[in-house]
Amino acid sequence: MRAFARATALLRIAAALGAAGGFGASGAAEEARQPVELELVLAVDVSSSVDDDEYFLQMNGLAQAFRHPDVLAALRASVGGVAVTLVQWSDSSKHAVAVDWMAVRDDADAAAFANAAVRAPRLIVGGQTSISGAIRFAMRELETNAYEGARRTIDISGDGRANAGAPPERARRAAAAAGVTVNGLAIRNEEPFVDTYFRNSVIAGEAAFLVVADDYDDFAAAMTEKLVREIGLPLAAAPSPVVVADASRR
Repeated sequence: MRAFARATALLRIAAALGAAGGFGASGAAEEARQPVELELVLAVDVSSSVDDDEYFLQMNGLAQAFRHPDVLAALRASVGGVAVTLVQWSDSSKHAVAVDWMAVRDDADAAAFANAAVRAPRLIVGGQTSISGAIRFAMRELETNAYEGARRTIDISGDGRANAGAPPERARRAAAAAGVTVNGLAIRNEEPFVDTYFRNSVIAGEAAFLVVADDYDDFAAAMTEKLVREIGLPLAAAPSPVVVADASRR
């Protein structure tokens, strides 16, 4: 099973490489998308429920995760590496790219992304919570970047239910229909059953899963757990759909 999944990823990347080389003298070579194993949108909640300290814990947690030995090992084992971007979101009309798309294939690339994340300013202050808007914005990012992933994933992290825009179920169904996996990172600091909501209404697609953090102090451990599973997914055998992260384990 593992060998088959890895072989499938290799074939898809090889096909993308072949397509990229086929533009030739047509003058369209600049339109070729760079093949990677995974295109990953990290969509971070910056709505009114997230104060500045919690925002810092998210950015610092992302940086810690990309420096973690387990994540670095997963990157080195990947076929073609990962293309990743960091976006911030709140209500239906508030979205911003905080760190533009980067190819992350080795320790140096991961360190560069970690440094960019921890230095990323808060571009959106306040607003309601539109998870459907975040998914739609992330889909546009996947469709317009310079990479061609064997897999495409959107990560939605947040501490509350949607209270603005369309219900997230329609957006997640559209993402899944396009072959995109929507994973979740639910933070239970304010709503104790937000993980159930994320599981029932947010995550979708092939091998989708949810990681749960009890508070923002657990965000780094949760993000690390999630990245290892996402980057190493072709090697994983029937992963559990829900993981509860604990900062003391990292």
